[in-house]
Amino acid sequence: MIPVQEAYAVEARGSARVVRLSGGAELSSHTVLIATGVSYRRLDTPGFEGLVGRGVYYGARVTEAQRMHDQDVYIIGGANSAGQAAVHLSRFARSVTILVRAQQLEKSMSHYLIEQITSIPNIHLRLQSEVIAAGGSAHLETITIADRATGSEAVEPTNFLFVMIGASPHTDWIGDAVARDAQGFILSGPEVLRDGAHPRWTAARDPHLLETSLPGVFVAGDARRSSMKRVASAVGEGAIAVHLVHQYLDKM
Repeated sequence: MIPVQEAYAVEARGSARVVRLSGGAELSSHTVLIATGVSYRRLDTPGFEGLVGRGVYYGARVTEAQRMHDQDVYIIGGANSAGQAAVHLSRFARSVTILVRAQQLEKSMSHYLIEQITSIPNIHLRLQSEVIAAGGSAHLETITIADRATGSEAVEPTNFLFVMIGASPHTDWIGDAVARDAQGFILSGPEVLRDGAHPRWTAARDPHLLETSLPGVFVAGDARRSSMKRVASAVGEGAIAVHLVHQYLDKM
């Protein structure tokens, strides 16, 4: 049995695309599909770790929404993903409270989404607020919220807390082989050519929708900059990427 190895580099050698492995071996092919995903950033908050999956969740879990009828739900985060989760969960929960450390949302959330969440009566926004502790034995029961504007603290009962403070893509191993943004997410399709920012594109044609700046290397799922960061979306992108790989191979 071949032991599990990590990929630590990808490069072009003529028409071949070569992936180098941690054990010293190399895999050579005409195409490569990168689907390495992300790790959600975690909070080092007292009580959190023992309650992950038992009321404390990283990312928005659509499967949990049905359990939230007549529940008061809290979301930590001020970006679009947090706003989108609040809109979705508000259809089921009695109330959804978004906790944001900043003084405003405008720098981190799209204007259309801010207007949407402010128009939904059971979504509440608490700025300059953060959770400093979580309590519960078998399941989340309470959270302690610190109001940084007033210096006060309050213990609130809740069984559901969603932490949405961003994610780190598993792309450090790629280095400069393909274009990535400042956070490490891989650029694809039109992003590769936009504003002439990445002149490394060498093919006479435009890149395929899920193709990176290195022709023949594709990306799907959460590691891609413009992905929706949802399981269903990642699965769909994987299927599309395979189709694009076939198109690429047909024209070689």
